Amino acid sequence: MPTGPKGQRRPADTVGAAVMVAKIATGEIVEELEKPSGRVKSGKAGGRARAESLTPAQRKSIAKKAANARWG
Repeated sequence: MPTGPKGQRRPADTVGAAVMVAKIATGEIVEELEKPSGRVKSGKAGGRARAESLTPAQRKSIAKKAANARWG
């Protein structure tokens, strides 16, 4: 059975799922998502700080390495 963001049960059949999506879209059902943890915030801040500290040549070499890994 499919589960929602907080583990609640969701309808497995197509019609039931469509009805639930419509109720969420119209506001009959309100879904409250959890706020991101501190790890998410610090990870984004660390990535931003790393990007700012890299030189253009370092960024280029990292990008080339990633492209080679991706495309062989």
